[in-house]
Amino acid sequence: MLLIKDLYAAYGKVQVLHGISLEVPKGKVVTLIGSNGAGKTTTMRAISGMIKPVSGRIQLGDKDITGMGSHKIAKSGLAHSPEGRRVFSTLSVTDNLQLGAFPRLTFGRPRGNVEQDMERVFELFPRLKERSEQLAGTLSGGEQQMLAMGRALMLNPDVILLDEPSMGLAPLLVEEVFRIIRHLKEKGVTMLLVEQFAAAALNVADYGYVMENGNISVHGPADQLKNDPAVKAAYLGAAH
Repeated sequence: MLLIKDLYAAYGKVQVLHGISLEVPKGKVVTLIGSNGAGKTTTMRAISGMIKPVSGRIQLGDKDITGMGSHKIAKSGLAHSPEGRRVFSTLSVTDNLQLGAFPRLTFGRPRGNVEQDMERVFELFPRLKERSEQLAGTLSGGEQQMLAMGRALMLNPDVILLDEPSMGLAPLLVEEVFRIIRHLKEKGVTMLLVEQFAAAALNVADYGYVMENGNISVHGPADQLKNDPAVKAAYLGAAH
């Protein structure tokens, strides 16, 4: 479904990604773990068009999306719930969700039943329904994360990128976020997950990649990585 091959990316003259390759099969959850500064968020930004890759190939289904603008990539079926949530703070919850469906409303993607999908998002995130007319900037951090995920779902995407969905959240809200990710997995939603809580990420994922200094150092089935001594020592200690 999503294939990244020999991807290089940089910020100016600072090279961040050094030829990484990974694959996210349809209906699977794949996680990308690693320490801060390893290149995880840069990978997500390069995939979704927030930055232009230096070289390499990014393929979504049978379509090469390498170097496309973010709006064209969204129309192709890839949604990005970014690090830091980035909700539209001066717009209501409902307006934020409708913006997630913008390519469907402007015929960039098959429209489907947008209103029905909005109700599904509200069923998944009851707190968003309670605050549907509230300005997004007045929501709590956890509610804003739910809104960012809901907005991505409103694209009715083929693949969702989830970048640090638990960042800055209280433990109970972290559990809620992972409950939702597990629910989406059961529904067959294809996801690439970047997450600071490596143990939780590997518990929900089918497959994992470990990133170090802009390279993939090891990868394999999630259950295998959980039992890898080097991965356990580096990422699955008590702090995780």
